[in-house]
Amino acid sequence: MEIEQTPIEGVRVIIPKVFSDPRGYFMETFQQERLAAAGIPCTFVQDNLSYSNRNTLRGLHYQNPHGQAKLVQAVQGEIFDVAVDIRVGSPTFGQWIGTRLSGTNHRQLFIAAGLAHGFCVLSREAHVAYKCSAYYAPQDEGGVIWS
Repeated sequence: MEIEQTPIEGVRVIIPKVFSDPRGYFMETFQQERLAAAGIPCTFVQDNLSYSNRNTLRGLHYQNPHGQAKLVQAVQGEIFDVAVDIRVGSPTFGQWIGTRLSGTNHRQLFIAAGLAHGFCVLSREAHVAYKCSAYYAPQDEGGVIWS
């Protein structure tokens, strides 16, 4: 596993090791000890799966005060995934980072609690799986318009 730092504290691009052969591939999508050793000490309590068609825009969502850290991966298809720092007082408040996640590049995006998250589907369709560090709390949900 390789971890890429981003300009926003709490956002990391994770590149898992993929073991390919003529039959297909194998990869670990989550290994808590390795993430903790890489500076991502997070306990996840909920897994979500999203299916969307091309040009679907999801987000930008957040929960406050019960924020959710997320580990996001496009299992099939391709998305442009975005995290926006909405933590008041953060040195990168208002800044955003975006990256392409796909079933081909196998990259994941870790997004710390307190950031807004969203994505746009670039392929015909996409299946996006993500882990959350806190349970969904509809009373805490908020959003930021993409523009």
